[in-house]
Amino acid sequence: MKKYEYIWLDGYKPEPMLRSKIKVEDSGNPPDWAFDGSSTQQAEGSKSDCLLLPVQEYESPLFSDSLVMCQVETGEHKTHPSNTRVAAAEVVTDEWWFGFEQEYFFTDQNGVILGWEDGVPRPQGDYYCGVGSSNVQGREISEAHLDACLEAGIELSGTNAEVALGQWEYQCFGRGIKAADDLWISRYLLHKIAEDFGASVNLHPKPQEGDWNGSGMHTNFSNNEMRSNGSEELFNSICEKLGSVHDKGIAAYGSDNDKRLTGLHETQKITEFSYAKFDRGASIRIPIFTLEHNWNGYLEDRRPASNADPYKILAHLVGTLIS
Repeated sequence: MKKYEYIWLDGYKPEPMLRSKIKVEDSGNPPDWAFDGSSTQQAEGSKSDCLLLPVQEYESPLFSDSLVMCQVETGEHKTHPSNTRVAAAEVVTDEWWFGFEQEYFFTDQNGVILGWEDGVPRPQGDYYCGVGSSNVQGREISEAHLDACLEAGIELSGTNAEVALGQWEYQCFGRGIKAADDLWISRYLLHKIAEDFGASVNLHPKPQEGDWNGSGMHTNFSNNEMRSNGSEELFNSICEKLGSVHDKGIAAYGSDNDKRLTGLHETQKITEFSYAKFDRGASIRIPIFTLEHNWNGYLEDRRPASNADPYKILAHLVGTLIS
């Protein structure tokens, strides 16, 4: 018998929440399963059955044997309106590579940022990649999360303390639609592991007002041409094309992003679009790696918020660039 941990996105707005339940099965593969959509804002009580369709399976580092990422259908076997994966899968192929830089804050169970229990700490400056108990809070959770993701086969390429006390980041690399599946499962593992430490995860893009950096999910992306047949003209044209639909990008990149994209704290204003070499205050940064490899490499879209749905990010980026 195997314990399958089914994971899906609910119907809450503006961003979905993760849900899960465990199924014990003796079959070789996780079967389709049903759930009560009336309890997740995905159905009415009079017609509450929704369906879970497994799309990726991961070795579980937790209680279960497998983590099963699912997409949701209605009881009539139609794509559920909350299912953003289908639209992304229609345009994204494995030639597209993505690196998500997921930022977030650890809080206690009352929502207070770790290290802020006795009031506002000293200004940011010492905390980024910091060492020492006065500079870092939550390292043990971050490191346990890194180990769990690697055990599950998710390609985290690193993690670090961020510029505010109690703020962290990890980098998640993937190919094609699986890149977004991996990011959602990495978030799930982060929430579950934080439970073990009596902590919570805050993905809001600006949980602390004032002179503090917000949390983003900078998205690095490339396709075959960008990696192996690039040119300055190609990269500029990609940036211009994304800039022409800037408003659509912002709409897909997470709620309350206006609180983060102010033009301060290494951001461009939400109402403006720019791209530049090395510039962390631009909407899209052209990294030094790309220039040093004769314009073969990737771009970094710095607009997505930490709470953004990676399926929507992929659908917007690739859908725009192949149209």
